[in-house]
Amino acid sequence: MKKALILTGKLVQDHEFIYPFYRLQEAGFEVDVAVRTKETVMGQLGAAKIIPTKDIAGLDVKEFHLLVIPGGAKCLEYLRQDQEALDFVSKFNAAGKPIASICHGAQMLISAKVVAKRRISGYYSIKDDITNAGAIYVDEPAVIDKNIISTAHYKHLGAWMKATLELIKDNERKI
Repeated sequence: MKKALILTGKLVQDHEFIYPFYRLQEAGFEVDVAVRTKETVMGQLGAAKIIPTKDIAGLDVKEFHLLVIPGGAKCLEYLRQDQEALDFVSKFNAAGKPIASICHGAQMLISAKVVAKRRISGYYSIKDDITNAGAIYVDEPAVIDKNIISTAHYKHLGAWMKATLELIKDNERKI
């Protein structure tokens, strides 16, 4: 069975957690959720109660086929300071495995130093951060650059998840 990991924390943007969590299950993925110390947290709107199945400590890249990084400005303000989480993102990218990032999730990609010379989307207010990290900011519903699928806003959840699942199918065909 294919396995996905959603890497997140307190005050995640609810839509950006809930939609991929259930959409990936519909597509046949087993979905794990990693939060530091496996702490149960709430989304910023209070609609999502996130009950993690994994701690960030000890995550193994080999265990997962897909990494999802939802947004939420406050969530990412803290998550991007977690060196183990950043190392995991960097190793996932180095393995060439798909990483789906939405909104402020792009800040994890920036802090993990995986965006240079790549086409990346993220929330409009972090356009300068993306550009200053050496990436090319693109405002499209689903931006694919090698193994990274990114989008700026939850209004593009459908297109973003569709592109993510198509990239995974394309990768499977090549194997």
